[in-house]
Amino acid sequence: MEPRPRKAHLVGSLAASDARQAMELSLEVLGDRLDGLPDGETGERSRWIIHLLEALRNHPDLAVKKDGDWSSYRQCLIFKLKPGHRLRSQTLRLGYADAFSESWPVFEELRSRAGRPHLPFQQGVPGDLDLAISVLGRRGFVHRRPFTEATLREIGAIDQVAHGDVVLQIEVPFELVFVAKTRRFQPIMAGFLARGIAKLGRRSPSGTRFGVHLCLGDMNHKALLRMQDAQPLVLLANAIVRHWPTSASLEYVHAPFAAAAVPPSTDERWYAPLQHLSLPTSIRFIAGFAHEGQSLEEQRRILDMIERHARRSVDISTSCGLGRRSPEDAKAAMERIAELVRDEHER
Repeated sequence: MEPRPRKAHLVGSLAASDARQAMELSLEVLGDRLDGLPDGETGERSRWIIHLLEALRNHPDLAVKKDGDWSSYRQCLIFKLKPGHRLRSQTLRLGYADAFSESWPVFEELRSRAGRPHLPFQQGVPGDLDLAISVLGRRGFVHRRPFTEATLREIGAIDQVAHGDVVLQIEVPFELVFVAKTRRFQPIMAGFLARGIAKLGRRSPSGTRFGVHLCLGDMNHKALLRMQDAQPLVLLANAIVRHWPTSASLEYVHAPFAAAAVPPSTDERWYAPLQHLSLPTSIRFIAGFAHEGQSLEEQRRILDMIERHARRSVDISTSCGLGRRSPEDAKAAMERIAELVRDEHER
């Protein structure tokens, strides 16, 4: 049996003026190797959920606990509940379904023009815990439920329109960072956090298609931390698959090997924990190592190390979205993905 061609994956955001330009550029550079088409998350969405947090300044149940200008991870806006108030999911307007509805007609047009009737739309969905912590800091663990319910409402609205034609990418930076920061009992932490991620799949409409994007953060194109090796992402990926429900389709796990602007390690020992990766062959493993800051030969060596230790072929992406890069660097990163997925040395 011929091995399947490698697929290219775009995490979500892209340095483009609007959804049409983003999707046209993605199809132009990556063509038939692209596994799903995101709308580029342009405009206010280019900074992931910052626009959602800023919109909460006027929320009736929240007050600013610590203001911030988003210049660094230490300068983030954090809220607190007003005394005597309770946060309800009905008052949280996340806007994922609205963004999807705006981009869906353009996607259908471009998919038809490309002659790829089975190409799915890819919609980013920030993890509910990640949203709760971003809004309320550590208190987000206690007040997670309204964010869970609001996220599920958005998932249901999107699935109702495009069931089977959309892959919902759950984006979970805090979970990977927490596992990486846990010095002891990393497997226990990974299992605990994975159950929460899998809960979104369990409570979504049956048959909903999902992917999971493990993330290290990319605010201002900087990561929250650099992992010492691949062990945290292996533990979390394995735990997510172990707890994932049969009622929802988990199509891929994307893992970051670079840390935003910092290219991936060239030390083979960094990749050794991948030998413990235990994803079934039905779930694609997407290696987020493509980086315009390294030579093609260095990147080929990194790809070889990843696949030798993981003992499987991988698909290729960057560590996070491309919305925080310059347009030139974003296109260079996409072209690097294209070089690697079409590389004659890939087998």
